[in-house]
Amino acid sequence: MSEQSSNSSSIGSTAAIAESVAESGPDFDALRAACNARLNGSGSHLLGPSPEPGPFCPGTFDGWLCWPDTAAGSSAYELCPDFITGFDPTRYAHKECGSDGEWFKHPLNNKTWSNYTTCVNLDDLEWKHNVNLIYEVGYGISLLAILLSLAILGYFKTLKCARITLHMNLFASFAANNSLWLLWYLMVMPNTELLQDSPARCVALHINLHYFLLTNYSWMLCEGFYLHTVLVSAFISEKRLVKWLIAFGWGSPAVVIFVYSMARGLGGSADQKIHCWMSPTDYDNILVVPVCISMFLNLLFLCNIVRVVLLKLNAPASIQGSCGPSRTVLQAFRATLLLVPLLGLQYIVTPFRPAPGHPWENTYEIISAFTASFQGLCVATLFCFFNGEVIAQVKRKWRMLCFSNRPRTNSYTATQVSFVRCGPPLPGEEKV
Repeated sequence: MSEQSSNSSSIGSTAAIAESVAESGPDFDALRAACNARLNGSGSHLLGPSPEPGPFCPGTFDGWLCWPDTAAGSSAYELCPDFITGFDPTRYAHKECGSDGEWFKHPLNNKTWSNYTTCVNLDDLEWKHNVNLIYEVGYGISLLAILLSLAILGYFKTLKCARITLHMNLFASFAANNSLWLLWYLMVMPNTELLQDSPARCVALHINLHYFLLTNYSWMLCEGFYLHTVLVSAFISEKRLVKWLIAFGWGSPAVVIFVYSMARGLGGSADQKIHCWMSPTDYDNILVVPVCISMFLNLLFLCNIVRVVLLKLNAPASIQGSCGPSRTVLQAFRATLLLVPLLGLQYIVTPFRPAPGHPWENTYEIISAFTASFQGLCVATLFCFFNGEVIAQVKRKWRMLCFSNRPRTNSYTATQVSFVRCGPPLPGEEKV
């Protein structure tokens, strides 16, 4: 009892951890009835040292566990409930009985309090918090990079072409998906009441989040199909191809998410609808199968793209003799690496999740967090910030802004110097 009083400040912080977990929805009326039957059948049996009759704390049901009659000045211990997300059922919760025969009351709200903080593995909780922090930072940085890329590609009208149009649609799907994931991590996960009640708006967020997640994969497939088509097919209407790809990129995920929503909403049990539908269920296969098909097709496209690139790189090398086989292989390898983040093929390794407690589990979590959250940054960097056409347009715009702010005489002098140095010599001038 004295230890509880001296650590009241730490109790307040750890109590929030216990109160932040979400319930899985067991039959609490049945648990209460079972507790009453247990207490009525236990008679006046007391827990703890009590050599002679004295004050005791009467047995009670606190909403989660049943606590028996406990002798004053002692503690009651019960196994942690297994229906609370984040609790370890092999650990023990405890409830303090004061020397006056009253259950311990929390100093902040003056209500009877059971200590469930020991049910939470604090090291594991801190680890998961750090992993979630990686997701939040990664999605935030990727979102900024994607929005900047969309602004750049939309500003320079000279960049408009079929390939850039596909890139912009892919970036838009990434921006929407990253925004919704940030909303989930920052607004939904800390809200225990929202997760417990699972209102319609929270379920709608889940559905929209997974729709845009599917659009990421569908647009990756569109990118792969487009690259494969323009390399393999010599004669094709790119304008018509882009229209079909836009319809497929946004339409096919809508069909999949509609089937998933109907199946889980109408056929799912109560346990499958908790936590805003984020708990894993068999209905997730409706979403997983199209993703796996998309990655498999992109893998086939990528293999054929590399084959075609190798053939096209080998042709000039045999004629000019300036490029050896090693350089050809390096160029193809570089092209392949640039295509991987665009097509999303790094997600092929993510289904191979280690079992809980496996030595590689933490490594897997870190790799998954980085590859999922920073993919938007990777795609924006490779296909916008490091794009030669984009860099040329930015430099051209920068030179125009710099020259437009200079006096006219300076601009004229610069033009003359450029003409003399770069242009052909005038008649009568000697070559230097």
